[in-house]
Amino acid sequence: MQENNNDKTIFGFWIYLMTDLVMFAALFATYAVLHGNTFGGPGPTDLFSLPNALLETLILLTSSFTCGLATIAALRGKKNQTLAWFVVTFLLGCSFLIMELKEFASFATAGHTWQSSAFLSAFFTLVGTHGLHIFFGLLWMIIAMIIIWRRGLTESIVNKLTRLSLFWHFLDIVWIFIFTIVYLYPYVHI
Repeated sequence: MQENNNDKTIFGFWIYLMTDLVMFAALFATYAVLHGNTFGGPGPTDLFSLPNALLETLILLTSSFTCGLATIAALRGKKNQTLAWFVVTFLLGCSFLIMELKEFASFATAGHTWQSSAFLSAFFTLVGTHGLHIFFGLLWMIIAMIIIWRRGLTESIVNKLTRLSLFWHFLDIVWIFIFTIVYLYPYVHI
């Protein structure tokens, strides 16, 4: 009976990820339609720092790798290694999120807010939605680490960590598309 419930939970989680995928697809489509509508204001190449976006990408990809190492350690029953790799993943995720928030703040300080143009509205919505997912992933990670610390690596917890890892890898995949379409594409097509 327990295995059947676990199968349903995993299936339900995959459905959740697919609904998130549909949402991000809609946000990407919106961005694709609106990215040229700057209302006479700055466009992507005027605002974006490609080196910063590349650094964010490398940080997030590294966090995906360390999250994978945490999951492997959990599957092997190595509590301390699992916690250590999740701490590294958490710190990398925080670094990514801080960089993203600094970028948003610098745009807002310069007067380039989501209300300035359709392009910026689509940008802030797409990238901000991803950032919100990162925030909730980090929150989930903190809760998971506290539970591991207190209870150890039970089968139930390892199953939950596997879903956390899937969520984190999903966010990496979404970011690769954001990096390519939002940050890289405008520089390739000048």
